[in-house]
Amino acid sequence: MSTAAERGALPQTLTQGLTLDTPTVSAINVALVLTMTTVLALLAYYFLGYDQGAVSVFGSDTHVHEFVHDSRHFLGFPCH
Repeated sequence: MSTAAERGALPQTLTQGLTLDTPTVSAINVALVLTMTTVLALLAYYFLGYDQGAVSVFGSDTHVHEFVHDSRHFLGFPCH
């Protein structure tokens, strides 16, 4: 049977004074970060995947479509 030192465990004298400071995170902050992340992801998904033609936010303007054209094909979105 191996000893604690052989298994790589710290001796008890080294672990007695260790404390771990964890940040205080409120549920409101977590909800805000998750909501903003979701909104940004949905906007990116829309502009990369669906902004063209009849469903375009900008009408018949194709500047956004042309700007992300190669990215659309790289990600597998058909556009023409």
